[in-house]
Amino acid sequence: MAPEADWDRAPGLLEGAKELSLGPQECNLAYWLASVAQGTLRGRAVTGHRPEAVVPDFLKQDGPLREALVLEFGFRALAEEAATRLLGHYVPLAPGVAEMEFYATQLIDEARHARVFREHLVELGHPARTLLRDLEEWGAGYRREVLEPVVDFTLDIVRDQGDFAGGVAVFAIVIEGVLAPAAELSERKWAPLSPATGEISRGAAIDEVRHLTVAATILRDHLAAHPGYRPRLLEILQAGVRLWEEVPDREYVMHREELFQEGMRAHARLIGEYELWPGVRMVDTTPAQRYAMAERWTREMSDSRMAYIGLPPQVPATVGAPPGGLA
Repeated sequence: MAPEADWDRAPGLLEGAKELSLGPQECNLAYWLASVAQGTLRGRAVTGHRPEAVVPDFLKQDGPLREALVLEFGFRALAEEAATRLLGHYVPLAPGVAEMEFYATQLIDEARHARVFREHLVELGHPARTLLRDLEEWGAGYRREVLEPVVDFTLDIVRDQGDFAGGVAVFAIVIEGVLAPAAELSERKWAPLSPATGEISRGAAIDEVRHLTVAATILRDHLAAHPGYRPRLLEILQAGVRLWEEVPDREYVMHREELFQEGMRAHARLIGEYELWPGVRMVDTTPAQRYAMAERWTREMSDSRMAYIGLPPQVPATVGAPPGGLA
């Protein structure tokens, strides 16, 4: 099994995304079947966690901690569903078989993530028969204000303009590059509270490392073969920066972090001396500190991947047309 897909040997999301070098030639369909389906997911294929990794009873009871987890995984499920639908446009546009196979496997990865995030809500006690309808109701504002602008931006580049490399950049740097550090924070936050929740997040993070690193290799190789594409790529990334400056994602994140804070205080004895990052106990952190750390991780990861691709770090947003207006 490839070490980066092995449950016990795979690096964390931040470490792996910054240090690993993987390409579509190696992360093909055979790799996915052997190392992911029969490796990462062994014993975890249905729920995303082992049967013995349970949800503690206190997370099945109404309260701020359960509400924070329901909102977090509910919104992540909606985002992963949107990602799955977007990736359907990448497969036919892929320039070669290796890229086609890789994006076919990423489509399955994202669909799996959406499913295990949804099903975890059922494990928390939500009725399965109303889950999809309730998710749509809870997430209506999030879908409209955050997801739809990102989806429209991506569709313009991939579906309407047929720009595969631009689509790779949008997905890996603009979308996953921003959301991955939040996923890292999620894995760290829930690990001392719920074995099941922690394993679901760990499995998704292992997949995200592969998605981010392979996409970076595709972009690096595309720029090496087509150096004239560089201004276009920078234009797309600048528009992506503007997009995230415009969507109100912070208010959704901070709301659930404040709920988590309230619930964390009630279970401080269970969390104990657990450190969220080196030298800082989780019980001593605030919602603003956690949000700021996720932003710091975003910058660090972006700088590393941009250097690997051969682009300047922290591409600035420039005043100009809105994200959908790329030509």
